[in-house]
Order: sequence, then C-alpha cells, then structure tokens
Amino acid sequence: MPTDPPAFRSDLPHSFPWSVFHRRHPALVTQLLDVVPYGPAQRAAVRDLLVESTTGVLEPLGEHAPDHAQWLAWGGRELYGRPWGEAPFLWAESYFYRRLLEATGYFRPGAWQGVDPFAPLKNAELAGPEVDGELAALDGLSELPDERRAAALLAAALWGNRADLSFRLQPPAAGTGTAGAPPSGLLVDHGPLLWSTLAAASSPRVCLIADNAGRELLPDLVLLDHLLAGGLAAEAVLYVKPHPYYVSDATTTDVLAAVERLYAAPGPQAALTGRRLRRALTTGALTLRTHPFFCAPLPFHDLPADLRTELSGAALTILKGDLNYRRLVGDRPWPATTAFAAAVGHFPSPVAALRTLKSEVVVGLEAPVVAALDATGTPWRTGGTHALIQVHHPAGTR
Repeated sequence: MPTDPPAFRSDLPHSFPWSVFHRRHPALVTQLLDVVPYGPAQRAAVRDLLVESTTGVLEPLGEHAPDHAQWLAWGGRELYGRPWGEAPFLWAESYFYRRLLEATGYFRPGAWQGVDPFAPLKNAELAGPEVDGELAALDGLSELPDERRAAALLAAALWGNRADLSFRLQPPAAGTGTAGAPPSGLLVDHGPLLWSTLAAASSPRVCLIADNAGRELLPDLVLLDHLLAGGLAAEAVLYVKPHPYYVSDATTTDVLAAVERLYAAPGPQAALTGRRLRRALTTGALTLRTHPFFCAPLPFHDLPADLRTELSGAALTILKGDLNYRRLVGDRPWPATTAFAAAVGHFPSPVAALRTLKSEVVVGLEAPVVAALDATGTPWRTGGTHALIQVHHPAGTR
C-alpha cells in the first residue's frame, strides 16, 4: 500500500464531509424531532449537539456514560477539545451519532432509555406498500436457472437501498458504456469470484456484516437463506450493530422485524424464506452476533483481537454498504485505481464488498472508467448511482 494520504475531514467548506455536517445532519435532526415526541430537555440537547458539531469543539462523553473509557481509547484523548472539523471524518461522523443517542437519553436511566430514535423511520419503511411488491417478486425466482437466480439475489443485496432495483429478477446489465463507463452503474463485478470462492470451500462459514435495516436488510436475509438452502454455506453469521447507529443501521430488533415481515408476507416464496430463516436461527445454522467495534469510529484495520479471531475462520466475509466499505479500505482519498487487494489485505478472511457509492472513497477501478466518470461532471462517487462487487482472497483479483 502506498503512503497513507491524510484522512478525510469535514473542515473544507462545501466538500462532501462538510455537507454531511452542515446539510445532512440538520435535515436529520429536523426529521427526528418531527417524528419522535421527545420532551424539551431532549430536544434542546439535540439542537445543542447540532450547533456544537458545526461551530464548536468535540466535548467528551460524561464520566458516567457506559462507554466513556472506550471512546477515550478510540481516540477521544487526542481529539476532545479540538474543533469537530479537525477530526477524521469517519471519527467525527460516528461520534455525532453516539452523541445523538446521549442527547435523546438512550443510555441513561429514564423513560427514553433503550428507545431507538430511528425506529419510526425504520418501521415505516419496512411496513411500506412498496415492500409487498418487492417480496412478491421472489415468486418468480424459482423459475430461473440456478446461475441467474443467484446473480439476481446478489444484485438485490447490492442495490437493496435503491427501491427501484431492490428485487429485480435480472442483475444489472453487463457491458461497457460510452468512453468506458458501464451503463448499469456496476463499476466492478467480481460476482463470479464470489460464487467460486464459496463453491471451493468445504463446510463454508459465511459472515455478513450488515448495513441498513428495512428494505436493504430484507434482500440480505434472502441472500443468506439462498446460501444456506443451496449448500453454499454450512453456517451463516449475521453481524449487526449493538445499538442504533447512522439512522438506519440494523440491530437485532431490526433483523427480527425483517424476518417476521418475510414470514407474514402473502407471497409463498417470501413466506417460505421467512420460515427457513426462523428455523435457521433456532437451529444455529444462522447466528446473530454483534460487537462494540461495529459502532467504533475506526477502520477495520484496527479490528480487536477477539473479533479478528471470529472472522478469521470464515470462508468469506461479506461487507454491506458504504460505511463498511469506508472502514474496510480506510476513509482516505486513495487514488481510485489503487488495487482493492492492496487496500484490504489486512482483513482476516477472504472478503467481499457489496457497496453503493455514497461517499468519496473508492479503490479498484480501471483508469479509463475513472476518466469517463470524471468527465461526466456528475457526483458519481457520492450520488448512489454506481456500485461495486469487489472480492479479495489469496488467489483473487483487483
């Protein structure tokens, strides 16, 4: 790996990290306070956090916070008292969500303890009528040849946060667009390598590190069911967040709600998938796990020893979503042509990243593709219109 460039920060006006703190977070706070009837104390604390995070310095968690010492060890000793914009973007953004839970009373004894501030948003999405149509589309999958069905399910998991693509029966079209830019938006497709990695393993254990709840988690669960039912995974482990994080990140509660949504769906294939997932959970074929590090403000290069050991025995670890990608490769302005294998060689198992681009960092692209995308003048790195299926194992590719 070349010398690490400096981490992204949010103190450059009108940069993407700056816009997260000055545009996205204010919109989030407005939405949150509109849908959750917090009292005056919580509402004032949330608004104070918004002011602090854009104009003030990083204030530490109170000494009685359960993770006070943990955040000191994660970098707070060096960063507290400095302007928010001087902290690495990944660190500051993670800390914003931790402080948001503090402001709403999530960890403190009282009426709001343990109340997910994002639950109304997650629940509304999962209950939405669009989900019925997406789950009904599963009924057509049984008629597809095995290879096409697998490709469709992988595409659904990849594009799960794009409502119009979440359960298409066809994966995005292959091919090369004008001046080398793929028209489908799929910039790298290591799907065949993903399947061959699993096929070559004996009694494979597959780990999936989840991203979002709701409509994104549903195709993740369907993919895991496909791996278990088809024998490509002897055991599956689904890692979720230990507490609410980044608005819609999946927790155990969200997994159970998604399984129930499948189980209760009117379509026969969705209901069958829900029944199989329930059974897999009760037999241990599918295990739910979490770890405090999944809410840490650090890259996966810094995995703690116990979590590294857990993952090291996997035939493949699948990382979902943009945040996990940032943590996997490092949230830094790498040249987009940096080899994916060089960026992720630290990971303790073969690894696959399924990621829709919603932040600036990206690696593993070919130079003509980068040039073509840059020439469009569009925010292709952050707009959610392009995606990657990238896989690395000792015999893998870029």
